[in-house]
Amino acid sequence: MDKNEEHLLDNPIWNALASGNKDLSRGTGNAKYFRRDIAFFAGLKNNSEQDFRELHLLFREKEPAVLFLPETIKIPAEWTISVEKKLLQLTGENCKIPSYKEDDILPLGEQNIGEMLRLTSLTNPGPFLDRTIEFGNYEGIFDGENLVAMAGQRLQPGKYTEISAVCSHPDHVGKGYASRIIRSQIRKIKEEGRIPFLHVLPDNSPAYKLYEKLGFTVRKELWVYVIEKSQ
Repeated sequence: MDKNEEHLLDNPIWNALASGNKDLSRGTGNAKYFRRDIAFFAGLKNNSEQDFRELHLLFREKEPAVLFLPETIKIPAEWTISVEKKLLQLTGENCKIPSYKEDDILPLGEQNIGEMLRLTSLTNPGPFLDRTIEFGNYEGIFDGENLVAMAGQRLQPGKYTEISAVCSHPDHVGKGYASRIIRSQIRKIKEEGRIPFLHVLPDNSPAYKLYEKLGFTVRKELWVYVIEKSQ
């Protein structure tokens, strides 16, 4: 992997906001964030005190900012930390493109937002908001008219595309739906000449084992922070 691309993934949110997701970004030359109806993520160019000050000016009180950082840092006193924990970043250069497409994996659109919100609320794969669908390329599996599994794409730093919102309804766990949808996402990403990657909490052993089975390998241990203005 090229060293410059490795650096992109050391600060994935900032680099996504400055490149592949720039149409969804707001902010300044040193502090950017996604539209608040799409995602709570924010990125800082250098993760410096000045960057945090710029972000502070952009945010309202009690408005959360989610950061992915390459290491633990001292968060300025103007911010309150509600979450500080490790996050594993996996890349999929070695993931194989499936040899066939599955007809029951369907694209999800505006008409499915209500179902997507209900499923993600039930399974908690990470924040999913009213307009998160604008990240694009969401797919799902239905049982009759009910959405029972889904996944999509999120951060796009450089030539990387993150697979996100992977979830299955509790009544349908164990049917292989998550594996099938992730493979479908791998196909989409690799056919565009891009590299899939994703994030998982270290204690989510079932998800980690699935990603490993599909060919993903750990690239780096990051830190996820959730902060909000304290003054």
